[in-house]
Amino acid sequence: MARLIWTEPALRDLEAVADYIALDNPVAASRFVERVFESVERLAHFPNSGKCPLELPRSPYREVVVSPCRVFYRVERESVFFLHVMRSESLLRRFMLEERNPRRNGSVT
Repeated sequence: MARLIWTEPALRDLEAVADYIALDNPVAASRFVERVFESVERLAHFPNSGKCPLELPRSPYREVVVSPCRVFYRVERESVFFLHVMRSESLLRRFMLEERNPRRNGSVT
C-alpha cells in the first residue's frame, strides 16, 4: 500500500480553490475538499490509476480530476506525492510540477 503525501504547495493550491468557492458557498467548499481527499484515497491501493496529463505525454506525472480541478501527483517507490491542484480550465506546464518535486525542494508535509 502506498503512502499518500501532500506537499505544502499542493495543500496551498487546494486551500486557494476552496477559499474561492467559499466566497459564494462555504458548504460547497467544504464538500469539494472532502471529495478531493476521497477521490485520491484509491491511489493508496492503485497508485498508477490516475491518467497521464495530455499536456505531458510520457512523463512521470499523473492526474486525478475532481471537478472543477485537476490533482497532479507523482509515484516514487511506495509513495504518492501530490504536487499541484489547479482549475481544469488552466493550462498546465511541465515546470509547474517539476518545481514542486519533493526531491528538489523538500516541501513535503
